[in-house]
Amino acid sequence: MIDLGNSHFIILISGVAIFLYGMSMSSQSLEKLMANKVTGLMHKLSESQFLSIVVGISLTTLLQSSGAVTSMLVGLGSAGVITLRQVMGVIIGTAIGATLSVRLSSRDLGQYALPLFSIAFAFYFRAKKPLFKNISMVFMGFGMLFLGLKFINISAHHFAEIDLLKDFFQTLRDNPGYSLIISMVFCMFVQSSAVTIGIAMSLASVNAISLYDALLWVYGANIGTTSTALIAAAGSNHIGKQVAWAHFFYKALSVLIFYPFTSLFIELLSSFDITASRITANGHLLFNLISAVLFFPFINKAATVIERMFPRNPDDTFGTEFVNLNNYQSSALAISYAHREIMRTADIVRGMIEDSIKLFESADPGLIQSIKDRDNKVDFLYRETKMFLLDHANKSSTVVHQNIMNMIMFISDLERAADAIDINIITLAIKKNALHLEFSDEGFAEIKALHSQVCMVSQLAINAYQTKELCVDAIQLKREVAKLEISLRENHIGRLNRGLRDSINTSSIHLDLLSEYRRIASLLCNHTYSTQKTIPKEV
Repeated sequence: MIDLGNSHFIILISGVAIFLYGMSMSSQSLEKLMANKVTGLMHKLSESQFLSIVVGISLTTLLQSSGAVTSMLVGLGSAGVITLRQVMGVIIGTAIGATLSVRLSSRDLGQYALPLFSIAFAFYFRAKKPLFKNISMVFMGFGMLFLGLKFINISAHHFAEIDLLKDFFQTLRDNPGYSLIISMVFCMFVQSSAVTIGIAMSLASVNAISLYDALLWVYGANIGTTSTALIAAAGSNHIGKQVAWAHFFYKALSVLIFYPFTSLFIELLSSFDITASRITANGHLLFNLISAVLFFPFINKAATVIERMFPRNPDDTFGTEFVNLNNYQSSALAISYAHREIMRTADIVRGMIEDSIKLFESADPGLIQSIKDRDNKVDFLYRETKMFLLDHANKSSTVVHQNIMNMIMFISDLERAADAIDINIITLAIKKNALHLEFSDEGFAEIKALHSQVCMVSQLAINAYQTKELCVDAIQLKREVAKLEISLRENHIGRLNRGLRDSINTSSIHLDLLSEYRRIASLLCNHTYSTQKTIPKEV
C-alpha cells in the first residue's frame, strides 16, 4: 500500500478529484479528436430507433459521460435541430454506454495507473501534432481515473474500521431509502455516476455497506446523473425540456421497476461473480440493459406522453418561415421563398459578426450563449434551406438548377462564417478572459477598426447578393480589408519588437483574431465573383 503521509480523508477527497479530472481529461480529448463529428452524427440520425440506441451507446462510450451527451441533445433540441422522437433511442443508449467506465473501475487496475500515465505523458511531451497530443491525453486521463479509484479504495478500508462510520453504515443498512437519497444527491453534486458507483464498489468491497445498499447506490446514481441535462434544459425551449425530462423519467421508472426485486437481482448477479465490486458493476450494466429491453417497444408512446407534458410554446419555437418541401408551385416562387430564408439567415450571421467584438470587452457568459444559440439557428436554417433547394433542383431546368447551386453556395458560406465565430472567435475570447489578458490600447483599437470594416463588408456583401451591381464594390472593400489586415499584422509585430508587454502576452490571440475577421469577410464575398467573371477569385 502506498504511504502518502496524509489523512485518509484527504486521500479520499484526492481520489475523487483525480478520478473526476481524469475522466474530464479523457472525455475532452476524445471530443477534440472527434471534432464536429459528434454533432454531425446527431444530425444524420436514422428513423431506426435501434440505430439511435447504438448511436447513444457509441457516443457515451467515447465521451464517457451520459450527462454530456444528453446535455448536447438538449442543446440541439433547443436549436430545433432534432426532435424528441429522433433521440428517444439515443437516451436509452446513453444509459448503456455509461457502464463502460464502471466496468473498468470494477477491475483492480490501480497497479497500471502510474505506468499508463507515465508512458502517455512521455508521448504527450514529445508529440508535436495535436492529434497525438490528444490521444496521449486520453490515456493520461485513464491513468488518473485508475489512480483516483485506487485512492478511494485505500481510504475505504480505513473508514470501514471507524466506529462512528460503522454506526452510520449500519443506519444505511437499516434504512435503505437513505442510501438511495445519499447516492442521488452525491451524484448530482459531482455530476458523475461513475465516481458515485465507484465509491459504492469500494465500500461494498470492504463490507462497509451491503450488496443491497450498493445496488441502491447504483439506482441513485442513475437518477442523479439526469440532473446535468435538467439544469441544461432550464432555459431551453420545449424540445430541450422534453429531452431532459424524458431522460429523467426513463431512469426514475427503471428504478421503480427494479427496486422491489433488488434481492432477487442480487441473487442473479451473485451467480455470475462473487466479488462485491464486480457484482455492483455487473448490476449497473444489467440494470441498464434490461431497462432498455423493457422500454424499447414503448419509445414512440413514451415520446407522445412527454410531448403532451411539455407542449410547443409558440413564443420559443424556432424554424423556417418561408420554405418547406410543399410550397413551390413554380420555380420563381420556390426561389423567392428560398431567397427570403437565406436573407433571414444572413441577418443572423451579420448580428453575430457585430456582437463578436463584445466578447473581448467583457467576459459575458450570456453573450457567449447567445452567439452559440444563433449559430445553432444558422445551422438549422442552412440544413432546411439546402434540403428544400436540392429537392427543387431535381425538378428544375438546367438554368434554374445553376441558380439553385449558387444559392446553396452562398448559404453554405454564411454557415461557415457563423461557425468561425462560434468555434474560433469564441475560443479566442474564452482564452483571453481565462488568462486575464488585455490587449494593448493601440492593438485593441486596431482590432476594432478591422472589425468595423468587416461589418461594412458583411453588410455590402449581403446586399450585393440581392443587388448584383454592388458586387464590384463589395470585392473592392473586401480587398481593402485584406490590405488592412496585413498592415495591422505589421503594426503588431512592430509593438512586439518594441517589447510592449500587453502585445507580447496577447500575440497569438491578436493575430488569430485578425485572420478570422479577414476569413469571414472573404467567405461573405465569395458569391460576388460568380457575377464578375473578369475578376479572378482570391483564395
